[in-house]
Amino acid sequence: MQIHWIHLSWSLRYSNGIVGLNDTMKNLFASLDRNELEISPSTLYALACIMENVPFINGSPQNTFVPGLIDLAIKSNSLIGGDDFKSGLTKMKSVLVDFLVGPGIKPTSIVSYNHLGNNDGMNMSSPQTFQSMEISKSNVVDDMVASNAILYEPREHPDHVVVIKYVPYVGDSKRSMDEYTSKIFMGGQSTIVLHNTYEDSLLAAPIILDLVLLAELSTRIQLKAEEEACFFLVLMGPNPPSSCFWIYL
Repeated sequence: MQIHWIHLSWSLRYSNGIVGLNDTMKNLFASLDRNELEISPSTLYALACIMENVPFINGSPQNTFVPGLIDLAIKSNSLIGGDDFKSGLTKMKSVLVDFLVGPGIKPTSIVSYNHLGNNDGMNMSSPQTFQSMEISKSNVVDDMVASNAILYEPREHPDHVVVIKYVPYVGDSKRSMDEYTSKIFMGGQSTIVLHNTYEDSLLAAPIILDLVLLAELSTRIQLKAEEEACFFLVLMGPNPPSSCFWIYL
């Protein structure tokens, strides 16, 4: 059987950027030679893809793309990208906080409880893995605060708690219960309570399929500026060389 192309989409967790470990290409490869345990599986998969010039899409809330890995991707002109599919609770949170803050309603407490029984739930029972997810969901709230200096004073932040439990029986049927408490006109208080049950993997699957097609298409596209003499492959990654013409996806 002949394989025409390969694409890897990662949807598990956990990685972390550490100075001296994976902050440069040299340190990253040296850490691999030492078999450092802090080099996460997601970073190893991404590294293998870059070295084989295989597109790599990251779909989980983690820091897979540590600085050393990004440098290698740019040097190799290898296609990498992605942060979080945000197909479930995070997507709901992104929409709802915008819905509240837009008309001047000030969220003061956001509490989310979830339980699920698939592989994602099992992985999140690990403290390190849960931390990466918690950071990703907190970023949604941080962006909300940063976007509205009228509602929030400097260093003011709403209470934000996320709880995730692994319950094997429910399988892929993820349950989430969320409470949003906000300040309104004349010191009043408004509370929105949501209960969601959804098939976690089935929400993410169409996004994965679209990204696979987009990544494959990107490997067959070359671009150049009018003044450039040669074409360059499309690259997904930060800080491209200034001498080249790049496009971000």
